[in-house]
Order: sequence, then structure tokens, then C-alpha cells
Amino acid sequence: QVQLVESGGGLVQAGGSLRLSCAASGSIFSINIMGWYLQAPGKPQELVATITSGGITNYAGSVKGRFTISRDNAKNTVFLQMNSLKPEDTGVYYCAVDQFEPSRRRVERTWGQGTQVTVSS
Repeated sequence: QVQLVESGGGLVQAGGSLRLSCAASGSIFSINIMGWYLQAPGKPQELVATITSGGITNYAGSVKGRFTISRDNAKNTVFLQMNSLKPEDTGVYYCAVDQFEPSRRRVERTWGQGTQVTVSS
């Protein structure tokens, strides 16, 4: 099994920055995709950014140019640097890892517990 522990959320004023971290432990394989998802109040969960184990990134249009996702494969940790934060970035940010599970012959996603980010105007 995989366990994910997020950290780095908090309260920040608009225009400020935060850096989220997510450390994975347990049965982590070398090939996977790690990502961040946002659950904003009253809205469906949405993808923020993902990064493959090879370093290929993907961003939601709303965060391009403001957020940067990165990872340390040696430490199985993914980061989300959030700059120029806006009130609409407020919500719970969840870390997730997608990897192929040989025993089940399918890709499975594991979620972290989430970390609250609040951006005040």
C-alpha cells in the first residue's frame, strides 16, 4: 500500500506564495504519476498539476505561469510551488499518486488527506 502525507498549506494574502509538499511511502514503484487536485468550496474536484516520474508536467489552464510542480524521485516527494495566489485558489489541495499495481493488473490512485489553502483578498 501507499501512504501520502501532505504539508505546507495555510492562510496567505492574495499575491502571496505557498509551497506544498507530499511525501509518499510504502509500495512506491519507480514509474508513476504524482499530482495535485483542488477541492474548492461548492465546486467539483479539479486537477491542478501532474508530473510523471520522468518529469513531464501538465497544468490546469488557470494555474499555468503561477504554479510549478516538481518532484524528488529519490525521496518520493512531490512539490507544488504556488505564486501569485488568488482567492479562487482557495480550497483543500489533495496529493495523489497513480501507479500500475501488478497484483491487480491495473492503475490505481492513492489520495493524501488534503491540506487547506486559504487565500484572502
